[in-house]
Amino acid sequence: MTHLMDGPQDTVRIHRKVVEIVAERTLYDEALLLPDSHFEGDLGIDSVILESILVSVGERFGIAGRLPGDVTTIRELVGRVEAALGLPSAAAEEAAPAGPEGTDAVLEAVIAGAVRQTQYQRGQLALDADFESELGIDSVILTSLVAEAARELGLPETVVGTVTAKTLRGLAAELAALLAPAAGRPAPPAEAGDGSWDGRSMKDFTEQRDPDLFAKARSFGAYRRRREEERLYWYGMPLVSRCENRAVIYDELAGREREFLMFASNNYLGLANHPRVVDAVCDATRTYGATHTGSRFIGGTNMLHKELERRLAAFKRRPAAIVYPGGYAANLGAISGLVKSYDTLVVDKLNHMSIVDGGRLSGGVRRIYRHNDMEDLEQVLRRGAERGTGGGTLIVADGVFSMHGDICDLPEIVRLAKAYGARVMIDDAHATGVLGTRGSGTAEHFGLKGEVDLELGTMSKSLAGMGGFVVGEEEVVEYLRYYSNSYVFAANIPAGVAAGLIASLDVIESEPERLKRLWANITTLRDGLRKAGFDLERTESAILPIVIGDERKAMEMGRAVRARGLFCQTVVYPGVPLGDARLRVSVTCEHTPQDLELATGIFIESATETGVLPRSE
Repeated sequence: MTHLMDGPQDTVRIHRKVVEIVAERTLYDEALLLPDSHFEGDLGIDSVILESILVSVGERFGIAGRLPGDVTTIRELVGRVEAALGLPSAAAEEAAPAGPEGTDAVLEAVIAGAVRQTQYQRGQLALDADFESELGIDSVILTSLVAEAARELGLPETVVGTVTAKTLRGLAAELAALLAPAAGRPAPPAEAGDGSWDGRSMKDFTEQRDPDLFAKARSFGAYRRRREEERLYWYGMPLVSRCENRAVIYDELAGREREFLMFASNNYLGLANHPRVVDAVCDATRTYGATHTGSRFIGGTNMLHKELERRLAAFKRRPAAIVYPGGYAANLGAISGLVKSYDTLVVDKLNHMSIVDGGRLSGGVRRIYRHNDMEDLEQVLRRGAERGTGGGTLIVADGVFSMHGDICDLPEIVRLAKAYGARVMIDDAHATGVLGTRGSGTAEHFGLKGEVDLELGTMSKSLAGMGGFVVGEEEVVEYLRYYSNSYVFAANIPAGVAAGLIASLDVIESEPERLKRLWANITTLRDGLRKAGFDLERTESAILPIVIGDERKAMEMGRAVRARGLFCQTVVYPGVPLGDARLRVSVTCEHTPQDLELATGIFIESATETGVLPRSE
């Protein structure tokens, strides 16, 4: 296709078409899509939606090749389209920053990676600014940045451990020097079938276009089967025993049962197997039957559900509670029920996907702040207050971040919310039963009971059941009961599950030693892994992330760990961004001192074998 475009009128047409595409993909009103609105910070457009936008823009304008994914505003995206079509553009000129001869392409890859990993705009990234003291780029972000740039340049991700640069310009020079001996860019990773490493990830299958809707499924199927043959994907293997500190799992690839040390369970307080909980489930099921056949409004409520809501509110020390069919449904229902198109949802970059999807479903203005960065949160709130939408603002953050184990900065979130007239909801999925003297969650942990507007949780972890809940003011809870579609139009949890959850709350309150034992185990394993040299980020919970970065190395270490009889989660994209792969280790009160010592040894041996840790001399 030949494009005969030039002049300001063509720029206007390109801008209009780009805005139409962004509106189609985000459901935003076009009036909200301003030229310099930041995709993440102002519009809440994450990397998955942005990828879809870029593909659509490329197809709509007949652009050969993939548009770069480092654009941060509509103005920048329009400039990239103009550049791809051969039109003069200030934005296109800015897209290739100057640098030493021979390093321009490398520098562009480094800056693009920095934009994605830090959420800074390009103009905020001074090439000679120190990573830590001036840009606030810590070792974790730098590792991800280098890994991303290496992939873009065709370098092996093993270069991550060799980088010593302290600035973007210095990093580009180091990577350019590594490229020089090859006299050009190496070939891209081979696809499955030729015996070499398939360097693709799940991200490569998200935007595959084909007239056959299922073509993407077949492509991913071949990729998944190879990963399974290499024993790198081991997801969904069924248990054939109770899930305690040890569990028997049927290895479907090997066709046999094996016992594992279990460090992949969220049964933090060991209540899933507690006799009082199991008996309560069985007794109530015999009394009320296997399940209900209606929603809470239509024949799906009995006295156990009412009692469960009363007990949850009392446990959280809030006036009222509403129970949803699941934790995911709770976030979908609460956010979409409260936030409308004229309201604003402000979220932490690393929030759970259920919060992200709740925001999409709401249709509200969505803004993302850098993970636990309260200065960035304040900047987002300030910009929102200056622009004004006539609606309200809801800040939502995980209490404990599920793939990182760190805790939100709740005191600052509450302070900023009061300063800017916003409401706060905290997702305590991994904090309930773990944080606080009584285990009631993040607000108790910080001494802020009553200061958080809404506390949300799931009952499939510490509470050893199924379902989700929200606690808060009675009027707000009752509003959600009528306006949360995931509550109104979904079947209720079975009575037996409700009875088991009530019994779990009884045990938490009568056996506080379980929480003390959990924290003793967390401290023991965390200290042992850190002493061995593992990067656990800033974990302050029962979730211990062993950060590796490279997907292949993370999967290989997961395989080595399983071969030694321990099971934990191997987390790659989309569970975490590319370049941030890790093992996720969950500690429970049921682990014995012997379990923790054995686990530490297994992680060290596996990391040494796979090159995650250096071999001792």
